[in-house]
Amino acid sequence: MMASLIYKPLSFPIHKNVLLKSRYGTNVDRMRIIALSTLKSFWKESPEYMDSKEPALAWHRHTLHANWNSPTEIKRHFGSADILKDGRVVFNIAVTKYRIVVWINYAYGTVYIRFIGTHEQYSKIDVQSI
Repeated sequence: MMASLIYKPLSFPIHKNVLLKSRYGTNVDRMRIIALSTLKSFWKESPEYMDSKEPALAWHRHTLHANWNSPTEIKRHFGSADILKDGRVVFNIAVTKYRIVVWINYAYGTVYIRFIGTHEQYSKIDVQSI
């Protein structure tokens, strides 16, 4: 099944074996994502959410190879992403059936997955405190 993740194609070259510098001087060759296990447990623990697997993994692969230094760069790749305060970002996957909430530490190139769930589950959480 083809993933229905909507994102804009990469607009920057991905250079293998080249370390990039963040605006804080930290060497970053790509984003670190903590943790893939959060995504996997979502569909493994609830078989009715198995249709989120491919879109979530597509989001993971894309994010892993990105080098985001600002919310503007995220919007370039994921136009439907909601940029919140304090480094929080909400991504829609599988069109808008599921949402992934992350906190991004731009200085260290790290994406912390805080939540994955359906649109209904998302509406019941406080995005800024999860």
